[in-house]
Amino acid sequence: MKPLPIALGIAAALTLAGCATPPGPVEVTRFVAPDRMAQLGQGSIFVETAAGAQADSLALAPYKAAVAEELRRLGYSESDRSGAGQVAEVAVERYVIGSGGRRSPVSVGVGGSTGSYGSGVGVGIGINLGGGRKDRIGTELAVTIRDRTSGQSIWEGRADFQAPENSSLARGEANAQTVASALFREFPGNNGETIEVEVTE
Repeated sequence: MKPLPIALGIAAALTLAGCATPPGPVEVTRFVAPDRMAQLGQGSIFVETAAGAQADSLALAPYKAAVAEELRRLGYSESDRSGAGQVAEVAVERYVIGSGGRRSPVSVGVGGSTGSYGSGVGVGIGINLGGGRKDRIGTELAVTIRDRTSGQSIWEGRADFQAPENSSLARGEANAQTVASALFREFPGNNGETIEVEVTE
C-alpha cells in the first residue's frame, strides 16, 4: 500500500503545476492612415510623452526608451522635436487584476489618452470592480505617430499585456521591452486589426 501516497503526491504536484499562470499573450490593435503609409518607418522622429501624462515621470522612461529602440530598428532616426518630421506620443496605463479576473479600481503607473484617431485606440482603461487577491499586473502601452507639422495622426497602436505579479516581465525594463516589441511586430500592421503576440519568460 506504500506506493499509493507517492502516486497521490505526484498527482498533486502535477495539479499545482497545471495551475501556474503564464504571462501574456500581448493583445495588439493598430490603426493606419491609408494615405500616409509611405511616411512610416523612415525619416526623423521625436519620442515624447502623450498629453495628459506626467512629462518627467521616471515610471514612463523605460517605455519611451523601448519605443525609441523599436522605431530605430524600423528605420527611423531620432531627432530633437524641432528637427523631427514625425512625433511619437507615448502613454502607459498600469493596473491590477484580482484572482477573480476583475480589474482593480486603483490604477498604478502613468498614462494619458492618445487622442481620438482610430476610434480612440489610446483611451484609458475603464475599471469597474475590485476585490480578490491582486495577482496580475496589467500594462497598456499606447503610441500615436503624428506628422509634426500638421499634427495629423499617421499611425496609432495599443498593446495590452498581463503577467503574474511575480513574473520577471511584470515590471521594469523587461515589461517595457515586451509590450513595445509586440506593438511594433510586423509594423505597421493592418488597419483596425487586433492580433495576439505570444510571450515566454
